[in-house]
Amino acid sequence: MLYSEKVMDHFQNPRNVGKMEDADGVGEVGNAVCGDIMKIYIKVDNGIITDVKFNTFGCGSAIATSSMATEMIKGKKIEEALELTNKAVVEALDGLPAHKLHCSVLAEEAVKAAVKDYYDKNNIDYDETLFPADCAHCEGCGK
Repeated sequence: MLYSEKVMDHFQNPRNVGKMEDADGVGEVGNAVCGDIMKIYIKVDNGIITDVKFNTFGCGSAIATSSMATEMIKGKKIEEALELTNKAVVEALDGLPAHKLHCSVLAEEAVKAAVKDYYDKNNIDYDETLFPADCAHCEGCGK
């Protein structure tokens, strides 16, 4: 079987799908060349991510990783969301095919971009090295 049951579940029944008009932070990453574009919205109250939504244009793996990433950061401190790694997302989904691992990197980058947007909007100082300037996910894309 190419995809785990968890990947199929998060693809067929994604959690936290939708837009958030009053988001405290929005992160959009992706590349039209790859075909995967991910947007994550976060609501933050007293440093806790109280709500999170996503819109993803992409393959089933991109949707599944977006869904899992939102589940993994909901209810967490904003600093904890920055610790989310693509490896943790893949492990939570019981694996992804090698050629789809870039989707999990995209999910990690979207979460970080939403946190960075939150920090910027609220004039919160942060370590620039936490937010790489270059999009890394497309390296594994093959396009």
